[in-house]
Amino acid sequence: MTNAQISDAGRAAQSRSIVLVHGAFVDASGWQGVYTDLVRRGFEVLVTQHPTQTLSGDIAVVKQAIAAARNPVVLVGHSYGGAVITAAGNDAKVAALAYVAAFVPDMGESIGVLTSAPLEAGEVAPPVVPGADGTLIVDPAGFAQAFAADVDADTTRFLAAAQQPWGMEAVVAPVDDPAWKTKPSAYMVASLDRMIPPRAQRMMAERAGAAVTEIEVSHAVMLSKPAQVAEFIARAAAML
Repeated sequence: MTNAQISDAGRAAQSRSIVLVHGAFVDASGWQGVYTDLVRRGFEVLVTQHPTQTLSGDIAVVKQAIAAARNPVVLVGHSYGGAVITAAGNDAKVAALAYVAAFVPDMGESIGVLTSAPLEAGEVAPPVVPGADGTLIVDPAGFAQAFAADVDADTTRFLAAAQQPWGMEAVVAPVDDPAWKTKPSAYMVASLDRMIPPRAQRMMAERAGAAVTEIEVSHAVMLSKPAQVAEFIARAAAML
């Protein structure tokens, strides 16, 4: 980085807060490496721990974090968390959105609508199966390959066993007023993703007008490449 870029990054860290929003099946602990990196850069970083049972409930948790932030917020969502930030991002304190291998619904779209599109040649359906009480989980037998192919085996075994079931209301609830229509956004495409096809990620990023970064990595990019994700978020903050 040049001296000017370093100076810009420092100013962004002092003037922006980061709110990290996890996706389905996992919890906030997956952001630990990204959180640590961003804090070292000088950002105030808040991490939401939301139940992923209803979209409205998750939005409420994220809005609490936005309200607690000291500065204008860069709202970051992974996977299903992209739908949450798309809805919660209309908060006046949100300055920008950053999507990490995430869903980006348009007006009236739900995750269910986005995932109902036919797969193209070479794409595979994620091994999502019914869990208890009408929820969804990732089949533990296919979790490592589909969700975290480049994460160490001990970690993926634990993640598969410790999954947080995903509530169907969160899957089928539509987003009414997408924040990306009025807020600047950035998108990190995971080109080896087997949960959300990279083609679909690129399509959603393009229609949102997002600045795109692409990385050869699995869906669990925040676990396998935390430094690169932190850099992506810091660059998004510095653009504002």
